[in-house]
Amino acid sequence: MKKKNDAEDKIFAIMAYLSILCIVPLVFKKDNKFVLSHSKQGLVIFVGFVCIFVVSILFDWILRPGLFLLGLASIYGIIESIRGKYIKIPLIHQIADKITL
Repeated sequence: MKKKNDAEDKIFAIMAYLSILCIVPLVFKKDNKFVLSHSKQGLVIFVGFVCIFVVSILFDWILRPGLFLLGLASIYGIIESIRGKYIKIPLIHQIADKITL
């Protein structure tokens, strides 16, 4: 019998917060509610990183604070994934909840 959030699910949830790797869980584990929840938030964080890099071409002062905040969100997501918990990262989960696959 499979546990609620086994090691494989946790690995995929962690992968969701590692930049472009957020696509892997979205493709292979989209039927798993735990992994999908983390994957959507990871996707929003990744898109945020890309947007900050694009905006930083014109306004380089926005780069450091934006990357710092998104980095903290990724670390928080990884820690909670390891603990096997569902989380709602402020602001990010509101955008992630609107994503349909």
